[in-house]
Amino acid sequence: MKKTILITGSTDGIGLETARALVSMGHHILVHGRSSTKVDNVAAELGVAGYVADLSNLSDVEELAKTVADQYETLDVLINNAGVFNTPEPVLANGQDVRFVVNTIAPYLLTQRLLPMLGTSGRVVNLSSAAQSPVDLDALAGKRRLGDMPAYAQSKLAITMWSFELAQKLSKNGPAIIAVNPGSLLGTKMVREGFGTAGKDIGIGVDILCRAALSDEFADASGKYFDNDSGRFADPQADALNLAKCEALVKMIEAILLK
Repeated sequence: MKKTILITGSTDGIGLETARALVSMGHHILVHGRSSTKVDNVAAELGVAGYVADLSNLSDVEELAKTVADQYETLDVLINNAGVFNTPEPVLANGQDVRFVVNTIAPYLLTQRLLPMLGTSGRVVNLSSAAQSPVDLDALAGKRRLGDMPAYAQSKLAITMWSFELAQKLSKNGPAIIAVNPGSLLGTKMVREGFGTAGKDIGIGVDILCRAALSDEFADASGKYFDNDSGRFADPQADALNLAKCEALVKMIEAILLK
């Protein structure tokens, strides 16, 4: 069955290659990026719809969700792939760390806005990471500065934590919410620039994202974490299994969104 799938951050890296793979399978793909030139080029190459939004700007996230909702009645899969590791300007004008905004808060907001389109049969695939560190809520709120790796690792645990909390909250009344580590040090621009290594075959990540989006093995995986380094469902960092900590994190995200 042909599915409609939105992939954020799909003008390069794992997102782009996943889009290519899913198009080749006959699915209807919505690509996203923050550069209009890149989005236009990828959309033209793949023959798909393209959407421009800067996920570090939550107004853009709202507009992206509204545009998709206006153009489509349903969405089968949302892959929250876009991410930031290191950048020359990690602190936004409002004081927030761009890693938390793009990697954690923007996908939460986009998911919330698109929930009605996803219904109970859809899937949300959230890109986590093997790099996971306990979340400093003050840093999430922009009240404390972190280095590149701590900010990235905390933001990736944070997206895993809200995935678990939302999955439990929705239960059978919403889409499956699945957190996935696509594989460590894959050959993406982020890895090349952040770690100075060519990285491993990017196809490792593409394969698991396609499986998470479509395969029956993930049909009952809501509220679970798949670690592609070990090739199995596994426990994430312990805080993601602590309901009180997950609820506190989501409460903080909601407070940030109200500002």
